[in-house]
Amino acid sequence: MTEDSGTGPQVRGVHWYDADAGPLVRPYAMTGGRTKPGPSNVRFDLIALVVVDDSPHGTAEESLLGPEHRALLSLCRSETQSVAELAADADLPVGVVRVLLGDLLEAGHVRVSRPVPPAQLPDEQILREVIDGLRAL
Repeated sequence: MTEDSGTGPQVRGVHWYDADAGPLVRPYAMTGGRTKPGPSNVRFDLIALVVVDDSPHGTAEESLLGPEHRALLSLCRSETQSVAELAADADLPVGVVRVLLGDLLEAGHVRVSRPVPPAQLPDEQILREVIDGLRAL
């Protein structure tokens, strides 16, 4: 170990991100170089909701998961979270979270409810008429 001009200890051959963070793990290392979630090319929208699937086989297989996978599962256990919330809470890029969620979905650890496409949402005019009708009551 050597001392590097005030930035903290350095190990030869290992670059430190900063003195408190430890070595920097690149996003591609967490995903194994993958950029798409799973072989089925599932697309996770930012507002898609993720919930843990508490099936009996889950806890035994969880020990085989990586630390990032387990972190996402623990975040989802407390409450249903969107993909964007998971990325922010786990302090991971959204692309990495999508790939990790694809792994968890494929293994049956999570369920994802996708948002309703805008074409299937009710027309704004209909909603206004409903509100006006309720106010008239």
